[in-house]
Amino acid sequence: MPTVSVKRDLVFQALGRTYTDEEFDELCFEFGLELDEITSERDIISREQGDGRAEGASDVILYKIDVPANRYDLLCLEGLVRGLQVFKERAEAPRYRRVCPSDGEPQRLVITEETAAVRPHAVAAVLRNISFTPQRYDSFIELQEKLHQNVCRKRTLVAIGTHDLDSISGPFTYTAKPPSDIRFTPLNQAREFSAVELMSLYKSDSHLRHYLHIIEDKPVYPVIYDSNGIVLSMPPIINGDHSKISLNTKNVFIECTATDLTKAQIVLDMMVTMFSEYCEQPFTVEAAEVVYPDGRTCIYPEHSPPFPRSWLPQELETLTGDFINQRVGISESAEDIAKLLTRMCLRSEVAEDGQIRVEIPPTRSDVIHACDIMEDAAIAYGFNNIVRTTPRTYTVANQLPLNKLTELLRQDLAAAGFTEALTFALCSQEDIADKLGRNIAETKAVHIANPKTAEFQVARTSLIPGLLKTAAANRKMPLPLKLFEISDVVLKDDTRDVGARNSRRLCALYYSKSPGFEVIHGLLDRVMQLLEVQPGQTEGYHIQSAQDPTFFPGRCAEVFARGQSIGHLGVLHPDVITRFELTMPCSALDIDMELFL
Repeated sequence: MPTVSVKRDLVFQALGRTYTDEEFDELCFEFGLELDEITSERDIISREQGDGRAEGASDVILYKIDVPANRYDLLCLEGLVRGLQVFKERAEAPRYRRVCPSDGEPQRLVITEETAAVRPHAVAAVLRNISFTPQRYDSFIELQEKLHQNVCRKRTLVAIGTHDLDSISGPFTYTAKPPSDIRFTPLNQAREFSAVELMSLYKSDSHLRHYLHIIEDKPVYPVIYDSNGIVLSMPPIINGDHSKISLNTKNVFIECTATDLTKAQIVLDMMVTMFSEYCEQPFTVEAAEVVYPDGRTCIYPEHSPPFPRSWLPQELETLTGDFINQRVGISESAEDIAKLLTRMCLRSEVAEDGQIRVEIPPTRSDVIHACDIMEDAAIAYGFNNIVRTTPRTYTVANQLPLNKLTELLRQDLAAAGFTEALTFALCSQEDIADKLGRNIAETKAVHIANPKTAEFQVARTSLIPGLLKTAAANRKMPLPLKLFEISDVVLKDDTRDVGARNSRRLCALYYSKSPGFEVIHGLLDRVMQLLEVQPGQTEGYHIQSAQDPTFFPGRCAEVFARGQSIGHLGVLHPDVITRFELTMPCSALDIDMELFL
């Protein structure tokens, strides 16, 4: 959960009254938050760096508040106070409005096709006639940083740029150029740098060096120009010094460049809604026009799927009082539920047909289903006020039988002298196909749509590759190596709603100077003895000769139990062994455990 640090006195001033620490802790709890710590800048520095470094630090009391990860509207003082005031019914939830510029011509941001190679999306808006104070300015900057670390995923998904609109002139151009062609004076620097020089300069910067990897290997870097060729920013690294905002800034141009358009729209909405209350017309934001390379024109801020919310009018969600009562465990009238939701900044009213109509403001991108509305109703009602009741269905918690069987077998396999391994559930296509002598199309493997590395392309269909990799990584250990693993593999299954299923497997490996087939066979007999399955052709278990490309011809057997094939055991094929960088014979057992339940 993100932690927001706010100055106690500023919070009390904004709330219009003072609280004791206990009272404020209780208020946060009622609102679904947690007052994590009461501290000061001096205490933090003293605790982390020693008393010597804390000299001269501020003694202003700070409240550190844990907020839910999906409540981006609570990441700053403005949003937090606004939410608490509405919750305590001391203020009404604001209605945010998108307005047109007084001259009728919105600011325009033109995206060129070159950006497709690095960061293809951008959105923009204007906060007109805003009034900054030192506290408001600091909160404005801090919210950007909180969003960068949270929903923006450290600027990889979205990067926010804020500019003094009076120092630049539109239309603006968002393009991408080779690093050597980009020159400008970056924020808080006195001279021009090329993009190449900046990447070298910021490698030693404690803050910005963490973002260089996002674009440093790209052939082109994103850059935003105004109509006079002045660089506004080189996202996601640094803004230009020419357009930096200050306490005297009256008109703020906000642009967000992104690899994820939905996240960019959410971030833009958070920035403008949180600080639009300081505009000359409170809770209004001036629209901006974004022109895409294909000629499309979009007006921002606005929401797009999967969050189909509009600013004028704000989106309405309709649900019944019974839906909330049944799921929360309360018995309230529709009118009372509407009041509860209104206290959570979700303006609600009861229609003539008894349905509750709920307005979803642009600050609440987390509301994507009726269950999210139900959760807010529960918070407003108070979890401590919900009467405890006995569940209608009587159940007793117990361990899943499959897991219980797995735990028991693990203990006995370890007692038999085998060492347990825990390997990755994802592997490369080569591991489960080529290296085992199989065709990838016949493995029923579930493929990862966008694998980040070649090592994690598919979900494993066999435990053998993982144990062979473990043996290869421990070749210097004394022989023999006796390894086992009891875990799930993933197989495609069209009969399941997700198109795949898990299957619990037992796999054992014996690696030494001799194949050790008798050791693996003996382990199979011990496992069957523990499972109380007697040798036999029908109700018992038996093995018979089989051909499998993973095993050496004539040294492979198929295992049958209760009339069904459950796996194989045998001596691995020399080609398989060498592909996993091993040099000595190896035997393996691989069987399905779910039949024995």
